[in-house]
Amino acid sequence: MLKRLRRKLVAVILVMVGSVLVLAFSTSFFSLYHTQQGVISEALELGLSGNVRSISEYPAGSSEARAPKVLAITVDVDQSGVVLESNYSSVVIDKDVFRKILETASRSESSEGYDATAHVAWRKALLSDGALRVAMVDTYGSYYSLRAQLLQDVAIVIMGLAALAAISWWLSGWILQPVEDAWEQQHRFIADASHELKTPLSVIIANTEILLREEGLPAGSRRWIESTADESSHMKGLVEELLELARADEDQLGAGGISRKDDVDLSEVVESASLEFDAVAFERGSVIEDSIEGDVHVTGDEVWLSRLVRILLDNACKYAYAGTTVTVSLRRQGRSCVLSVTNVGDVIAPEDLKHIFDRFYRTDQARSRDPRAGGFGLGLAIAKSVAISSGGDIHATSSEEAGTTLSVTLPLRQPSQLRGQA
Repeated sequence: MLKRLRRKLVAVILVMVGSVLVLAFSTSFFSLYHTQQGVISEALELGLSGNVRSISEYPAGSSEARAPKVLAITVDVDQSGVVLESNYSSVVIDKDVFRKILETASRSESSEGYDATAHVAWRKALLSDGALRVAMVDTYGSYYSLRAQLLQDVAIVIMGLAALAAISWWLSGWILQPVEDAWEQQHRFIADASHELKTPLSVIIANTEILLREEGLPAGSRRWIESTADESSHMKGLVEELLELARADEDQLGAGGISRKDDVDLSEVVESASLEFDAVAFERGSVIEDSIEGDVHVTGDEVWLSRLVRILLDNACKYAYAGTTVTVSLRRQGRSCVLSVTNVGDVIAPEDLKHIFDRFYRTDQARSRDPRAGGFGLGLAIAKSVAISSGGDIHATSSEEAGTTLSVTLPLRQPSQLRGQA
């Protein structure tokens, strides 16, 4: 959980700072773009006015090093397309491009245009003597500077985000260290307390069993002893589940948990658990149907993965309506596999559905002191811990039409890993 929190914290920082960087550089880029467009427009306007030979570069004679300069060509052509006058001698431009722009400008109904292939902008005006004046500006320099600026901005953003990611990862570890310490202490306390409670509980259960075997025990006393025995058994089950949860949490924290990373044939594990719960489902008035792909291998601890499958099956059988079918499915999905267990029972409300993997959480319909009915609210929390520690995830859906489905997604063991085991 803390690793996910750390990744989310880094992601939030990157999104926030990245958005600011992108906005800043985008503003700078578009400002440069509009400046360049303004220079080109002024050069074209200048080319259409005054003496056709008076200008070949804009701004002419500028002493400012930062002033952008563009090559400008102005030509006058008669109605038959013959060039009357131009300042073409001061500017090098391909003849084919020159003719193409003149033809385009002569035929176009628009007073201006742009040839993206040749990087030439043009604007035309009709003179008083009937001749057509066409001003052209070579925009390649503008295009090149904009492209260079864009590439530079992208490189700066990428390098900045990479550096920020590294710094954020280090800072997030430092920020979350007290939380991680407190989390570890909490789970260590749960594990230690649960372990220490097992011995006195075992003594209490043994003593109550001895007392219940006594002959001549008054009915009132027997009732109290039976109640004590039931509650002790109930508490023993809770302690055992707390121990399992603490061990799974230790594995998530990387604190020397019990989970191993072996090659597990999940198909065999699910099939075995389905057969085991056939009798349980029959006793509760339902049946189990399975659809299990063969030879589905994952990496994990077989004992814990078996525990996960049994938790899902037990939960499904426990809340299934009598006369319905519990469906178990295992299938490959890309580089992962999906285990789904579906039952038909009371629909879980959306506000409850998002909490069913929380510890000690039970829906209102299941709040019972009877562990066979409502449980302790830890089974699905254990299942979630096992799924996450195995590199996967778990989620639930519930509706009248489809029933309630608990789905676990786990990464498949890769062929290279299987060869390494051989």
